[in-house]
Amino acid sequence: MTTTRKIPAFMGTVSARTPAKANLAVFGAPHGTPYKGIDNRIHAKAADSFRLALKEDAEWAHHWDYDFDGPLFPDATFKAVDLGNLPTKTSDGAGNRQKIEATTRKILSAGAVPIMFGGDDSTPIPFIKAFSGGPPITILQIDAHIDWREERYKERNGYSSTMRRASEQAHVWRIVQAGAHGIGSARPEEVKIAQDWGAHIVPSNTIHKHGIESVIQHIELDSDCLIALDLDVLDSSVMPAVAHASPGGLTYLQVTNLIEAVAAKARIAGFSMVEFVPARDHNGAAAVTAARIATHVLARVARQTKF
Repeated sequence: MTTTRKIPAFMGTVSARTPAKANLAVFGAPHGTPYKGIDNRIHAKAADSFRLALKEDAEWAHHWDYDFDGPLFPDATFKAVDLGNLPTKTSDGAGNRQKIEATTRKILSAGAVPIMFGGDDSTPIPFIKAFSGGPPITILQIDAHIDWREERYKERNGYSSTMRRASEQAHVWRIVQAGAHGIGSARPEEVKIAQDWGAHIVPSNTIHKHGIESVIQHIELDSDCLIALDLDVLDSSVMPAVAHASPGGLTYLQVTNLIEAVAAKARIAGFSMVEFVPARDHNGAAAVTAARIATHVLARVARQTKF
C-alpha cells in the first residue's frame, strides 16, 4: 500500500502495512494534482516532518497529557497505525488521486478512521471521494481559502477546486468553511456559487469576534464530520511554513478547540492536513505546531464513544 521508510511512526501510532484491526490509520500523500508551472514538490516531505517533529514526544505518549485530561489513548485496546507514505509522483495527478482514494477506502473498509497528511490542497479531493458509499458526511474545511474554482489552468482537480469538487459528490450533504481571510482564493462569482449551494462560510474575523460557536452551530448533532485542515488558516505568526502565509488567521488554540468541539457534538469520520512547506520551517517550531494539531485529532477520535 505504501512505501517503506526509515522514519518513526507518527505520535502514538505503530508502523503497519495494512489497516487491519486498526481503529485509526495515518498515511502520507506527498503529491496531489499539479497545476502547470506550479511546483508541488515543496510539500513532499511534510508528512515525515510531522513524524520527526514529535519523535521524542512519542516515547512519552502513555504519560498524562493536560490537553486531553489523560494519556493520548486512554483505552489500551485502541489501535492506531501509521501506513507510511504513498508512492505518489509529482506530475501524475490521475495516478495520485487513484492511490489516495484506494488507500482511504481500504482504511474505511477496515472500520478505521483515516488521517491523511497531504501535500497541496488538491489531495483532499480523492480523500473525500473515498467516503462515497458510506454514511452522508459533513465537511468542515478549516482554511484561509474557500476553494470553489471550477478550474484553474484548465485543471479541475487542483488545490483551488477542492470544495467545488466536494460539492458535486452525493455523499457530501453539508459544507462548513471556517477561517477564510484575506484574498480567499475566490472571485465574487465563486462566493455566490458556494452560498447558493448552501455552504456555511465563517470568516476568520467572525471567529475572532464571536468564538468557535459561530462555526459549531452549523455542525449537525451526531453527524459524521470530515475535517479538512489547510495549515494556511493559521495566522502567519503561528504558521509561516506554508505556501501562502497571511496575517489575520486563526490561533493554535482556536483550531484545537474547534476540533474538540466537533468531537463533542459529532463524530470525526476522517481528517486531512495539507499545505505544509518544510523548507520554510527554519527552526522546526511550525512542524511541531502542525503535528500537535494532528495529535489532538488522534486523541479526540480515541475518545469517541464509537470507534
